[in-house]
Amino acid sequence: MDPNHTHHVFRFFTVNFDHFQILRAIGKGSFGKVCIVQKRDTKKMYAMKYMNKQKCIERDEVRNVFRELQVMQGLEHPFLVNLWYSFQDEEDMFMVVDLLLGGDLRYHLQQNVQFKEDTVKLYVCELALALCYLQCCHIVHRDIKPDNILLDEHGHVHITDFNIATVLKGAEKATSMAGTKPYMAPEVFQSFIDGGPGYSYPVDWWSLGITAYELLRGWRPYDIHSSTAVDDIINMFRGERVHYSSTWSKGMVSLLRRLLDKDPESRLSTIGDIQSLPYLADVNWDAVLEKAVPPGFVPNKGRLNCDPTFELEEMILESRPLHKKKKRLAKSKSRDATKDSSPLPAHVQQCLETVRQEFIIFNREK
Repeated sequence: MDPNHTHHVFRFFTVNFDHFQILRAIGKGSFGKVCIVQKRDTKKMYAMKYMNKQKCIERDEVRNVFRELQVMQGLEHPFLVNLWYSFQDEEDMFMVVDLLLGGDLRYHLQQNVQFKEDTVKLYVCELALALCYLQCCHIVHRDIKPDNILLDEHGHVHITDFNIATVLKGAEKATSMAGTKPYMAPEVFQSFIDGGPGYSYPVDWWSLGITAYELLRGWRPYDIHSSTAVDDIINMFRGERVHYSSTWSKGMVSLLRRLLDKDPESRLSTIGDIQSLPYLADVNWDAVLEKAVPPGFVPNKGRLNCDPTFELEEMILESRPLHKKKKRLAKSKSRDATKDSSPLPAHVQQCLETVRQEFIIFNREK
C-alpha cells in the first residue's frame, strides 16, 4: 500500500481551521474565545471555541480542556450543546459545537426578562431529560446555572460547558469541591468540610432547582456568593427557610421544594421522580424530547443575544486575531527556518509537545 495514499485518506477525515469561514466573534469565557463560523463545504453554521495552547499551559488548564473534549465526544442529545469537530494547529486548540444564537439565561436575567411559570416548567422538563441522559452516561455536570444554559432561536434550552464535569464509575461518589457556590448542593460543601460520603448526580438537580427559582423570581433562594465562606453557607442551609412566592402555583412550589431538598437521598433526582409529579402529569415527554412543545419565551430574532464588545476586541485589541492566523503561521514557519524567534521556556516547550501528541481529534460526521 502506498504510504502517500493512506496519508491522503486521513487528510480527508481531518477537519481543520481552513475548512471554516470565520463570520464573527461572539464571546469569551474562562477557557478562550468563541466565534461564529461556517463550514465551507456544507455551508452549515457552528460556534467555534478556540483556546491558545500557551495560555492553557500557563494557567494549568490543559487537563480541563482535555476532560471536556473527552466527555463531549461521547455525548449527543437535543438539549446539550454538542461537539462536532475538534482539531489543533501550532497556536490553538479548537472545538466546533452547535451554534445557539438565543443567548444564555444569565444574559436574559440581566435584561430583566420575566420568565412565566409555564416557560420555566418546560425548561425544567427539557433540562431533566438532559440530566437523565448525562446520568445514563455516568456524568455529573457540576456547573448547572443560568450562565451555562443557552437558548436556540426557538427558545429551547441547551446545557453547555463540561469543563468541570466528572465521570462516576458504578456507585462511586465525587468528593472535590467543584462548581459555582450559589448553585452548589449542601452535600458538596459538607463533603468538603467533613470528608463525608461525597456526592453524586443529585447535585445537578439541586442546581436545577436553584436555577428554576432564580428564573421565576429574579433572585436566588439563598444569598450565597462566590466570596461567601463555606461555614456561613452551611449555617444558611441549616437555619434559613426558603421563601416561595404566593403567586406561584402549588405544583411549581412543590416541584421546587423537592428539587431543593437538602437531603440528596430524598431529593428529586431522576427522570422517574420528575415524571411522577402530579404537576407534570400533563406533560407529553416524547413531544418535549422532539422539541415539539413551543417555549413561552422566544429570544429576540434579528439581533445577537450577546454583548457586542467582543467583536471589537477581537478585531482591534487582540494581538493574534483569528482572521490573520494564516499569514501569521506562514510567517512563523519561515521564521523557524531562520531560527530568530525567541525560544520558549523548556517546560512550556515540553507541555506544548505533549498537548500536540495527546490532543484528541474528533469528527462527528464520520
